[in-house]
Amino acid sequence: MQRRQEDVQLPQELVLAIQRVLERNSEESDDPLDDLSSNFSPVDILNQLFPDEASLARLDSVQAKLAQDAHELQAEIDALQEDLLGQMSRIREKASESEAVVRNITKDIQALDLAKKNIMLSMTTLKRLQMLVNALTQLEEQVKEKKYTEVAHSLAAVKQLSASFKSYTSVNHIMRIWRRIQQTQGELRSQLDAEFDSFFLQDLSKPFKATQIMEACAVVDVLGLDVRIQLIERYVALELKEYRRIFRASDEAGHLDNIARRFAWFRRLLAAYETEVGRVLPAEWRVGWWIFAKFVSITRDDISTLLSKAGQSLTVKLLLETLQQTTEFELSMAKKWAYSSQVQSMSSAFEPHLGVFVDAQDKALADMLASHRGSKARSSVDTASKPPTTASTPRPSLSTSDEPEPAPIVLPSSTELFYFYAQCLDQCAKLSTGQALFDLCGVQKKWLKIYAEDVLSPKLKRPQIQSRKSTDSRFDKTELQRACLLINTADYCQTTAAEVRFHRHSTRTEANTLLAGGEDQGESGRKFKENITLQAERDLFMSVISAAINIQLRELESACDGAFNTISRVNWGAIQHVTGNSPFMDEITQSTEQVAELIKPLVEQKKYLRNIFDKASSLLLMRFTNALVKSRPLREIGAEQACIVINHDYIP
Repeated sequence: MQRRQEDVQLPQELVLAIQRVLERNSEESDDPLDDLSSNFSPVDILNQLFPDEASLARLDSVQAKLAQDAHELQAEIDALQEDLLGQMSRIREKASESEAVVRNITKDIQALDLAKKNIMLSMTTLKRLQMLVNALTQLEEQVKEKKYTEVAHSLAAVKQLSASFKSYTSVNHIMRIWRRIQQTQGELRSQLDAEFDSFFLQDLSKPFKATQIMEACAVVDVLGLDVRIQLIERYVALELKEYRRIFRASDEAGHLDNIARRFAWFRRLLAAYETEVGRVLPAEWRVGWWIFAKFVSITRDDISTLLSKAGQSLTVKLLLETLQQTTEFELSMAKKWAYSSQVQSMSSAFEPHLGVFVDAQDKALADMLASHRGSKARSSVDTASKPPTTASTPRPSLSTSDEPEPAPIVLPSSTELFYFYAQCLDQCAKLSTGQALFDLCGVQKKWLKIYAEDVLSPKLKRPQIQSRKSTDSRFDKTELQRACLLINTADYCQTTAAEVRFHRHSTRTEANTLLAGGEDQGESGRKFKENITLQAERDLFMSVISAAINIQLRELESACDGAFNTISRVNWGAIQHVTGNSPFMDEITQSTEQVAELIKPLVEQKKYLRNIFDKASSLLLMRFTNALVKSRPLREIGAEQACIVINHDYIP
């Protein structure tokens, strides 16, 4: 209840009026309890009522008097409230009566306003109806006289005016006019069809009324887009009727090897159109493009039929030649029309049959690597790793230098492989960025794996030779050179594989956006992007590098075996006094330097050299430690001698 009272806000005027009444009454009254000013003090009132202790005996009587006063005031307030509510009720009744009187007065005025509005609308409608009838009558006369310039204006006016009467077709008179409009438009369309048929079929080398056809084109635009499209399609069908007859898929002229004749025929047709009919028809109709779009549709269906019929007899040469000619033709046409209409390209018909191209690349790769796989793998790398001499293969007759050619840094087969890859990818990217390119990448992944496992990995296997004696201290130079060659080749392969993948993803050609009206075939190609990765193949090449480094460490260990065996047989405990350098440490140092000097100029990437030297240091230190452990006990003099040996000699 208290919250509801707080929400009630009286008007400011009412509050001021109440305050004035209360202040006036308080001025007329001598009762201190009637003081409504801010100076009112309850303490002063109590002091007046009870000035001393004796006056407290009158407490009950004073309390009763105050209660009586409060009751009288409440009764007075209730009476005033009742009177106020009664007055408010009478005011509302009088306001309702006044509103009814005003409504009765304005009722007639509203009726007059509505009548005025209806009269104005009727006059406007009748005026428009008169204009429509006049324009329609004028249009009918102009159609009979074939005044197409005036017909275009009158027809536009009739269509605009008749649109406002569409909701009145239930009225008989309006319905009759509406039927006249439809009948006139039908007669006009029939008349225009006859005009254009006569124009399309006549001998254009003879004089014709070009102006009348241009005016008729304006009328066609007024009739609507559907009429224009129907007219264009009829003309396109007439123009390509001869094409369908000459280049039937069952005839020789329609075969795949004669596809260039199709394109030559279309170029002649397009040139004839542009010099004759194209000068008459409006440019915004794009009739030339419509002819081209229909030509593309017919030719694409024919190509698809011919490719399916060829089946297994389809050769890669015929496929690529035909596709190349098709792509070049589409590129030339794409430069002519930069429109965004959706037209599926002719080259898309080749997409399901590009597996022939992919299979051919697979076979070519198999033939390329056949001489480097299996038992032939090691002999090929031996030949590559040996530096040629003057007695080797004769130099070309034009060469004037007698110096031998330097040994290759990588296996020639690897450069041939990636050169072939790059050519295949570029060629395939021009043909397709979809399933065919994805399949080709799968073939290349397959042969990268084969190259790593069947060409490079067999070269890591040590040939069966006579085992070294434990006292031998030598290494196989050919084995070290072969390992360096394999490190360079494997690094080249894994690096180039990443570059080829990046090149494949970034390849964009005009053929991708050919005709498809801006439809990017790369969008479909991106669906395969996440499924194409060469990381597994790159890991295989990194494994080859690790294995080749292990071969080098094995050769280094073999070179130092004799010295370490000597160290393990030294009786360090029997040494009586320390000496200077030891011959076995000289042998270790010499062997290590020889191996390092041999491989340093042969390994291209210095990061692998650092890896080799770090592992070599750990290996030599481990072998030296093991040799010392085997020769225990060292004793103090022996340990001192070992420290002198270690500190005196340099171990990489």
